[in-house]
Amino acid sequence: MSETRWLDEDEQQTWRAFLWTSRLLNEALDRQLQRDSGMPHTYYMILAMLSEAPGRAMTMTELAAIVRSSPSRLSHAVARLEESGWVRRSKPPNDRRTTIAELTDEGFAVLEKAAPGHVEEVRARLFDPLGREQVLQLREMLCAVLADLDPDGRTPDVFGPPST
Repeated sequence: MSETRWLDEDEQQTWRAFLWTSRLLNEALDRQLQRDSGMPHTYYMILAMLSEAPGRAMTMTELAAIVRSSPSRLSHAVARLEESGWVRRSKPPNDRRTTIAELTDEGFAVLEKAAPGHVEEVRARLFDPLGREQVLQLREMLCAVLADLDPDGRTPDVFGPPST
C-alpha cells in the first residue's frame, strides 16, 4: 500500500477555497433563480440544455448525461417541469423504450424571462471579481481538471468552442 500524499499548505488552502467557492456560488445561483423565477438551478439547467438542442428536444438519456443527473432524479425533475407545462415527454413511434424530452413554447418563454437575471448573477458572482486574464486562466484550469475527470471525453461538449 502506498503512502498517503497529504495536501501541503498551499494545496489545502486551494482545495478549501474551491470547495467553499463552488458551494456558495451554487447556493447564490439557486437563491436568485428561486427568488426571481420560482425554480431551482437544476430546473433552469434542464430548460437551458433543451433550448440549445436541435428542435429543443433530446432523449432523457442524453439530457441526464448533459446535466450530470441520475435517470431517476432527472425523471422526477422533468415530471415537475411537465406539470408546469414547460416540458413535454413523448415516445418516438419507432422506439417505445426511448423517451424524448421537449421544451415547450411556454417553457422557452419562462427560460427567456429567467435568463437575464441568471446571467447577471453569474456575472456578478463569478466574473466581475476577476480580470479578463484571470477568467481565461480559470477556464484553462477547469478544462484541465475536467479532462482528467473525464479522460474518455464522455461528458457532452456543453462548453462550445473556446473563444480567444
